Amino acid sequence: MIKDNQRYLNRIHVLLDALVTIVSYIAAWWLRIVVFQKPGEGVLAPEAYFVALIALVPGYLAMYTALNLYKSKRYSSAKREFFDVIKANLIGLLIFFVALYIINEPDFSRSVIFIFFVINVGLTILVRNTIRVFLRQIRKKGYNVKYIVLVGYSRAAEEYIDRIIANPQWGYVVRGILDDHIPAGTLYRGVKVLGRIDNLYYVLPENKLDEIAVTLSLEDYDRLEEIVGLCEKSGVHTKFIPDYNSVIPSRPYTEDLSGLPVINIRRVPLTNTLNWVVKRVVDIIGSLVALVIFSPVMLIAAIVIKCSDEGPVIFKQERVGLHNKTFQMYKFRTMAVQKPQEESKAWTVKNDPRVTKFGKFLRKTSLDEIPQFYNILKGDMSLVGPRPERPVFVDKFKEEIPRYMIKHQVRPGLTGWAQVNGYRGDTSIRKRIDCDIYYIENWTFGFDIKILFMTIFKGFINKNAY
Repeated sequence: MIKDNQRYLNRIHVLLDALVTIVSYIAAWWLRIVVFQKPGEGVLAPEAYFVALIALVPGYLAMYTALNLYKSKRYSSAKREFFDVIKANLIGLLIFFVALYIINEPDFSRSVIFIFFVINVGLTILVRNTIRVFLRQIRKKGYNVKYIVLVGYSRAAEEYIDRIIANPQWGYVVRGILDDHIPAGTLYRGVKVLGRIDNLYYVLPENKLDEIAVTLSLEDYDRLEEIVGLCEKSGVHTKFIPDYNSVIPSRPYTEDLSGLPVINIRRVPLTNTLNWVVKRVVDIIGSLVALVIFSPVMLIAAIVIKCSDEGPVIFKQERVGLHNKTFQMYKFRTMAVQKPQEESKAWTVKNDPRVTKFGKFLRKTSLDEIPQFYNILKGDMSLVGPRPERPVFVDKFKEEIPRYMIKHQVRPGLTGWAQVNGYRGDTSIRKRIDCDIYYIENWTFGFDIKILFMTIFKGFINKNAY
């Protein structure tokens, strides 16, 4: 069976990693001590270096195991594996240096360790990618495959079949679907409904399956416990694919409430107090620095706007922010003075006669947004986050666009993931919301820094600003 093959593959993989570690270490020693040794430079005997392999090899294999680098490569991401290999080697590098400090061995060449790090990372990734490509090729040819039956015909079942067909390198073959409501013989993309769910009592004893995927529709969830129990009793690996993926995201946040599993519909890292404090401190410092740097620009803009007509320099507009609370957002005025009911009825469009000549320049360069640093300092906004919208449009979009209101679970931002990807001004609201939700669910301090840099290098000039 496939699980036996996987066991053998893992053992081979461990042996290959051990071999790569040994070869990398010997190569590093040879390059530094033999090839690049300076005349008259004192070095330790080779035995002093090679004895380190006794701890080095099992140590690295243990770190690879701890970082799940020996799990099946059917679904695993090459990018994730790349970073995990680097992480393991960085930890190994640190431990190596600490060990040399503890045993007080100043003559052990630190250059050997650095060279080993570079060679080992490169060779390990090369070997692993070669294995990945080899396994995908043989799976495409029909070898090393897993046979699977789906229990329940649902949207989840269809989506699962779609992904398996689109990824033949995973090596999955769907033998069929069992369902109580769909007639036997019904086909979906070549996969046939074999009969009722009770046929499991006859299918499982044959021991010809590698996996069972429970893909019940919502109305059949009363049988979930029975089916899972039956599958596990047979010893067949069982997975559950919920039929409510439109509600729960692909990376739900789970909690253990005294033994009761709780699934949070949305993972929002900024609900963590430490994350919130870090972001707020950065906002305060960043807004203060920006207000000082841009003070000459603000002064010039204020003078030009004031000289152009009798209207105010700063334009205030009600926007919806954190927890659906409204606030007054500040901008440099770029339009002729209007009545409030006229101003709020629509977005600005191309060649809008209401926009002044200097206003067009401010909008194109995003300099009209500078006063929002004061909003950030006050706490109404953040440097990075979803752009805030007017209440009238929030009321409209929340009825038309699924998940629109999720953006109000964090502070709105001066710039955001949607904006640096080109979704600003007169662009798709749906795509903008997709970007906002991705940002909310995947926030990190580094992600904010990345967005700020992208804003600096390509975000100021707005081709969609009218």
